[in-house]
Amino acid sequence: MMRKYGNVLKTAVVLAGMMVLFVSAAAAAEKPAEKKSTDKATTEKAAAETKTGAAKTDEKASSETKSAEKTAGKAVDTKDMVPLKVDLPKAMYVGTPKNIRSTNLEPPRKPGQVREMPLVPPGTVNLALKKRVTSSDKEPIIGEVELITDGDKNAKDGCFVEFAPGQQWVQVDLGAKCDIYVILIWHYHSEGRVYRDVIVQTADDPDFVTGVKTVFNNDHDNTAKMGAGKEKEYIENREGKLIECKDVQARYVRLYSGGNTSNDMNHYTEVEVYGKPLSK
Repeated sequence: MMRKYGNVLKTAVVLAGMMVLFVSAAAAAEKPAEKKSTDKATTEKAAAETKTGAAKTDEKASSETKSAEKTAGKAVDTKDMVPLKVDLPKAMYVGTPKNIRSTNLEPPRKPGQVREMPLVPPGTVNLALKKRVTSSDKEPIIGEVELITDGDKNAKDGCFVEFAPGQQWVQVDLGAKCDIYVILIWHYHSEGRVYRDVIVQTADDPDFVTGVKTVFNNDHDNTAKMGAGKEKEYIENREGKLIECKDVQARYVRLYSGGNTSNDMNHYTEVEVYGKPLSK
């Protein structure tokens, strides 16, 4: 009887040992498969993230390229753009003007630093040259409004127009609707002075009702009641004030001012509008 139970017990121990070996072998066989599955999932995830990142980079690059190529409301090839060329008048004063008080004055350029000229499409010209000019002051104190677009930017006597005190404007009729890239203004540069509340707008009609766009406004305290501007006041010099225009198409350009730091009068020596007529 005891021998029978001993044989049964021995058989049970052997079977238990075999089961342990079987389970261990099965677990060992499953681990590589599990690891392999995990590695595959990780690789696929990394590949997907790389593809997504590359797509975003391409999309950003494409967007930046389109933004850089967009000038005056239409796409242009930036590789064909050229620096704007402007003939400057002779300097009439040297050094930094004194006693100019302004809390909104742009900082002067560093010694030796030159103004960087904007890029414009080939064929860009001064559309304002010899074009008709009107003004809010019908009888200028000095000069005639035709001087403002006659091409003479010198600061000597006989080259500028003087208007009455207070807010005044001059308006240039380009003759047709055009792409406008740059506007240049010379008020009076025989001495360093700041003209107040300078505002420049464009429009499709002479009464400035249709398509009105403000391209420059340094009236930071809204003295002219045309809205507070974010641009800085600046000191007049022979370079004139250069205003870059983005996506601007118009026929009329109107320029406002409200006196200056030397006196209450308003002056204009020359206004240039650089662009191209619209393609028909």
